[in-house]
Amino acid sequence: MVLTLALALGGSYGAAMATPELPAEQSIPLRSMSAARPADNGSRLLTAVQGPGRILELTVHSAAMGRAVTVEVLPAADNSRPAPTLYLLNGVDGGDENGSWTSSKNWFTTTDAVDFFAGKHVNVVMPVGGTASFYTDWRADDPQLGRNQWTTFLTEELPPVIDSAFATTGVNAVAGLSMAATSVFQLAIEAPEKFRAVASYSGCVRTSDARGRALVNTVVLGKQGDPANMWGPPSDPLWAANDPYLRADELRGTAIYVATGTGWPGPLDTLAGPGIHGDPVKLADQIVLGGMLDAVAHSCTLQLRDRLRELNIPATVDIRPSGTHSWGYWQQDLHNSWPMIEDAITD
Repeated sequence: MVLTLALALGGSYGAAMATPELPAEQSIPLRSMSAARPADNGSRLLTAVQGPGRILELTVHSAAMGRAVTVEVLPAADNSRPAPTLYLLNGVDGGDENGSWTSSKNWFTTTDAVDFFAGKHVNVVMPVGGTASFYTDWRADDPQLGRNQWTTFLTEELPPVIDSAFATTGVNAVAGLSMAATSVFQLAIEAPEKFRAVASYSGCVRTSDARGRALVNTVVLGKQGDPANMWGPPSDPLWAANDPYLRADELRGTAIYVATGTGWPGPLDTLAGPGIHGDPVKLADQIVLGGMLDAVAHSCTLQLRDRLRELNIPATVDIRPSGTHSWGYWQQDLHNSWPMIEDAITD
């Protein structure tokens, strides 16, 4: 049971919302891509093309990973003045499980994020990829999952490219769901100067205790990866070094928003709910599997809440009385956390 729960907790499981129609391509003002400068290690912008609607599709070379990474950007509504940046991270499949972000479940296709941020003064950046990587720096290349150096990419390589290519203030926040709901804390701990705010939806911050290792191992194994290539054997100190619960004191000064359901069926867990389309099989999957997953996330969130209270670190902890591990609730979480994020990243 633990293994089944762990595998699903790593990704965007349960019945997803119906993929909305992306807006037709339209011309929008763009800051010249020639303004983009490389990161200190040589990572650089390779291509920038117009995507659906206001979305820009970037290809960024990561020197740390030795390959190109697809990055989708929704520029701030007003590009005549600097804007902060929100990085949105996906779950275990990295937002491209079907080989293309436009045909896969992710923040831009499966929630109303594109419309929600349409008039807001913030650049929204969604990296694509990172399957079962926990968006961390792996100690070794993996035969199945390749070279993963996502902490380096998200803290050292991508930000200078985004900051120079777009009108940014250099102030950032990061939000993630499921697997990435763990990652956002570790990113803020590793690079506190990069992220003023973190928002975590339906995640589990424990990674180095027995249950945490079981969860992490099964997420990685579920995509045919080898957990030893990530943080080594269980005795390796990298496991503790990547456990946000153990390093929670380093989150002091970071604006924090954490949300989860309890696993009990909620208002979106009905035949008329997002992504269900009247299908009782989809609904059963969302209620049973999605319910178990958010029950796990609920337990982890209570631990984190108590730890932050013990350390006297302020945090907004939104524990819904019901709700499953599914996109409809993550959309609500994004909406609910935005005021805190906006306040933290707006000078």
